[in-house]
Amino acid sequence: MAGNITERLTACYTGAVYDVMREMGHPNCVLPHDIRPLDDTQTLAGPVWTCSGRIDETISNDDSLMSWTGLLSKAPSGSVLVCQPNDSTIAHMGELSAETLNHRGVLGYVVDGGNRDSDFIKKLGWPVFFRYFTPKDVVGKWAVESMGDPIVIGEVEITLGDWILADIDGVVVIPQSMIESVLDKTEEIMSTESELRTMILNGMDPQEAYKKYRLF
Repeated sequence: MAGNITERLTACYTGAVYDVMREMGHPNCVLPHDIRPLDDTQTLAGPVWTCSGRIDETISNDDSLMSWTGLLSKAPSGSVLVCQPNDSTIAHMGELSAETLNHRGVLGYVVDGGNRDSDFIKKLGWPVFFRYFTPKDVVGKWAVESMGDPIVIGEVEITLGDWILADIDGVVVIPQSMIESVLDKTEEIMSTESELRTMILNGMDPQEAYKKYRLF
C-alpha cells in the first residue's frame, strides 16, 4: 500500500497538494521556504522517518561517527529521512552517507540544516532538500538525539508515518490520517486543471473559465 501511495504522490506537485490541504483546513503544512532542493528537477515523495540531533562540543570524533552511522543503519528502506539537527553551522549530509542511504533504499532526505559534497550527491541522483552549503561535517561536533520521535521544522510538527512531497516549489507535510483524502482530491484537481488549461488554450476567457471550474 505504501508503495502505491508513494507512486501516486510522486505524480502530484506541491502547489496542488497545498491548495487541497488549505481547503481542508490544514494550511500549516509547508516547511520554511529556505529549505530547497539540491537538484531542482527532482521530486521526492514518501513516508516520513524522523530524527533529531544537537551540537556537542565535548563529543569525540569516534563517538560522533558511531552516532551518525547508527542513524544510517536504522533508517528504513522506502522512507524519507527528515532531520531536525537543531544547528546552523555544519553539514548533516555528505556523499558517503547519501550513497549509503540510497543503497539501503531510503528515498531521500529533508534536513533543516546543511549539506556538503554536493556535486557528488547531485551526480548520484539521490534527492536532498536542505538549507545551506558548508564543507564542515558532523565529526567531533554533532550527535543524534532521537529517531522516530516527533520533530518540528519551522512551524510544522512532523510525526513518524506522515508523508512528504517535495519539489522545486518547497516541501509539504501531509499527516498520515489525511493522505488518502488529500491524494484523491489532488488527483481530481489536477485532472480539472488539465481540462481548464485546454479550454483556455482553445480561446476561453480566463474569467469565464474560472466561473465554470471555480479553479485557477
